[in-house]
Amino acid sequence: MKKTALPTMLSFAAPGLREQIEALPEGTALIGLSTSGRAIAVDLDAEAPHVLVCTASGGGSTTMLRSLTAQFLHQGAHALVLDPKRISHLWAKALPTVTHRGTIAGIHDALIHLAAELERRLGLDGDLDDVPRLIVAIDAANTTLRQLARYWETFRHKDDPKTSPAIAALVEALWAGRAARVHVIFDARPHTAALAGMSATHELFATVILARFTADTWRRLAPMAGPAPKKQSPPPGRCHVVQQGSVHETQAVLMTDADVVNWLTDPDNHES
Repeated sequence: MKKTALPTMLSFAAPGLREQIEALPEGTALIGLSTSGRAIAVDLDAEAPHVLVCTASGGGSTTMLRSLTAQFLHQGAHALVLDPKRISHLWAKALPTVTHRGTIAGIHDALIHLAAELERRLGLDGDLDDVPRLIVAIDAANTTLRQLARYWETFRHKDDPKTSPAIAALVEALWAGRAARVHVIFDARPHTAALAGMSATHELFATVILARFTADTWRRLAPMAGPAPKKQSPPPGRCHVVQQGSVHETQAVLMTDADVVNWLTDPDNHES
């Protein structure tokens, strides 16, 4: 397939891009443009209900979480943003439909509340027309899960379950999220605890976004897509999107914190 020259940065401010994003149907978000000239998007309803983002340091996972979450928020979703670095998603603090948590205690409590919300939604027996989609965006999931496990051990009683209830809530959201309109955008490495032993990982994550990956990471997360692409030094924002066995080399949309806040707080202002 003939490759198309892509810009080294695909900014939200690029001519016509914002309009293209706003024209997408509810539940769909633009990841970016592929080297074949195709728009690459994720559809939370037609495909698996969650998105897995796996990059090495500096690979753009934080930008990806911000861009995808912002697009779903624009469509009326609510979001829970778990930000263990506390400063990676400061944009989330400015928005009324977003809950931002950075401390491990806060993340633990937010996931406990997520379990209750998931149970409430499942109790509606599919009558979710008036229930907003809920996006759970988890940055640096490997670190977060390790810290949650240690946090639980500090006050777990003898008769309490060994597994952190916060981690159990996250796993339940991954498995039952589709039926409750709960969707996880999961920034994790392939060996993360919440994914270990999940034979149905590819049923949960129909969209896998990889950047600066190793051959081992590719074998774990994209075995159906053939051998890993040759090692390269892609420009910033370039990733490989694996969907339904196909791989699309993609330049991802860049939304800054200011882009997101301006767009979501004043959506009719195209001069921001």
